[in-house]
Amino acid sequence: MSTTSTPPESRTDAAALALGDDALVLSHRLGEWAGHAPVLEEEVALANIALDLLGQARILLSSIGDEDELAYLREERAFRNLQLVEQPNGDFAHTIARQLYFSTYQTLLYAQLAASQGDLTPLAAKAVKEVAYHQDHAEQWTLRLGDGTTESHTRMQSALDALWRYTDEMFQPVPGLDVDCSTLRDDWTASVTAVIERATLTVPSGPQSGAWKAGAGRQGLHTESFGRMLAEMQHLHRSHPGASW
Repeated sequence: MSTTSTPPESRTDAAALALGDDALVLSHRLGEWAGHAPVLEEEVALANIALDLLGQARILLSSIGDEDELAYLREERAFRNLQLVEQPNGDFAHTIARQLYFSTYQTLLYAQLAASQGDLTPLAAKAVKEVAYHQDHAEQWTLRLGDGTTESHTRMQSALDALWRYTDEMFQPVPGLDVDCSTLRDDWTASVTAVIERATLTVPSGPQSGAWKAGAGRQGLHTESFGRMLAEMQHLHRSHPGASW
């Protein structure tokens, strides 16, 4: 199997690759906040979430092949992550909106997988506790920003609106990922809507109302910012092939 360009062919490997890439890419995005978080406490919190996601990515990718090759030697079109997780951090509100959308999805997804008897059940049973914390963290910040100052409210609403178009992709079937996508979508919508309304914000219009929706990351089509992020992430490994520490 070529890990540098061709994604795995089996259904189980395809599911592991999709979830592993989600975790890997979002981990890197959150890591970009190092030294730039608005308060020291968030420096630690975002770093811990990034490390949790990196741990998930390592388990998932190593179940397919060499985790380093899969992370650092694949080309852009071979990555199967959601377009949502590759979106730039933007301001802090954008990072929180991205976290709210994705961590809610991940919590519900892993809960379904943990209750099943599939190959991903052991990982899901462990990870569901981690992602529940990620979701709680995002929810608390959504409430603080939405129901805070006029400026924070405006920024949070803008972030929710901007990223909403990427949410529909989370509920598209993935080969080997045996979950009820309809239930997942309904539960996600109910959970996210409740948080947004508690934060005195407005639920964006978008995928559910038939508006234009983005998202073809699962097919290897990514947004412009992903190429730049990938080049940064892979630079050291590609510059020193075969190096060991």
